[in-house]
Amino acid sequence: MERTARCACGSLSITAIGEPTKVSACHCEACQRRTGSAFSVAVFYERDKAMPAGQSHVHSRLGDSGLPVDFHFCPHCGSSVFWYPAFRPRLIGIAIGCFGSAAPAGPSQSVYEQHRYDWVTIDLAER
Repeated sequence: MERTARCACGSLSITAIGEPTKVSACHCEACQRRTGSAFSVAVFYERDKAMPAGQSHVHSRLGDSGLPVDFHFCPHCGSSVFWYPAFRPRLIGIAIGCFGSAAPAGPSQSVYEQHRYDWVTIDLAER
């Protein structure tokens, strides 16, 4: 199985091979601000199974682990497409919405629930 995620304008993409290691919904305030939405959904793959293509700009922030997370976004349209969490050095996160209709099943976990908006409910996928 091969899936390709793309930014809104198509200039930045990433192709992932195989099935993801996990799909996670995150309700933390940093993800809410980064996405402009109530939560983000990350599709995690082993780094060696994902190949980025195109130019990206990087925004780095410290995660709760104290280690950086490097977010790669398109310099043309601003879409946040993928990120490298230093606290999980073998993994890469890819924004589920960038996969379009090729997206894998929904989240199997939901984190930072203490920041979840009361009106948000997520039906976790069985894996």
